Amino acid sequence: MRTLYDDLEDPVELPDEISTVVSIVPSLTESIAHTHRRLLIGATDWCSHPHDLDVTRVRGTKNPDVERIVRLRPDVVVANAEENRAIDLDALRAHGVAVWVTTPTTVEESLASLERMLSAITGDVPSWVGEAREVWSTPYAGPRRRAVIPIWRKPWMALGRDTFAGDVLARLGIDNVFVESPDRYPRIDVAALPAYDVVVLPDEPYAFSPGDGPEAFQQPAKCVSGRHLTWYGPSLVEARTVLSGQLA
Repeated sequence: MRTLYDDLEDPVELPDEISTVVSIVPSLTESIAHTHRRLLIGATDWCSHPHDLDVTRVRGTKNPDVERIVRLRPDVVVANAEENRAIDLDALRAHGVAVWVTTPTTVEESLASLERMLSAITGDVPSWVGEAREVWSTPYAGPRRRAVIPIWRKPWMALGRDTFAGDVLARLGIDNVFVESPDRYPRIDVAALPAYDVVVLPDEPYAFSPGDGPEAFQQPAKCVSGRHLTWYGPSLVEARTVLSGQLA
């Protein structure tokens, strides 16, 4: 057994060689499956990439089936401090399951986090991590726009402070008008917004679309890929190009 430390600096007891993993975070599922699919034995119902992933489904990120996960007897469960509830992670640990928690809030932190996690679990760091770091290494040098970035409707909620998606957009010239909010995901009044130039509408977690969202705002809206905006994993390799095109 090895004692390693996750993003929360909590000790995680892992076997010398890991052969079974359950992921309860879609982006981490994709990260592991992209090069080490054989390790995955369980994932949430929301883990949609890769499309042909054939593993036991363990419900959602906010309501994982703890008993089913325990029965799978994974060497480790990979989770995220924001997407998953502490009560569920503690329940897994109480059953003797090792839990590795990530918590990045920037592109740089996400790549460092992935390096630690993948190195601990798979024994190596796949080449796409370096490719993603190279893609995002060039600073943005164009004009900047102020944006409202909703993530939910009924009630309206938006990106606030210290979010991974907010950092991604800042690197693309999009400045979040709520970046200094005391909340990471504040409720907003669409009739009383700060001055802004554009609305950025991702298709997850709420499925905003050209017909659902833009009509509520006075300024132009851009519909973007939620996966490329909010997932940290192999999607980061193409996210800069995809999002830049959608925001143009």
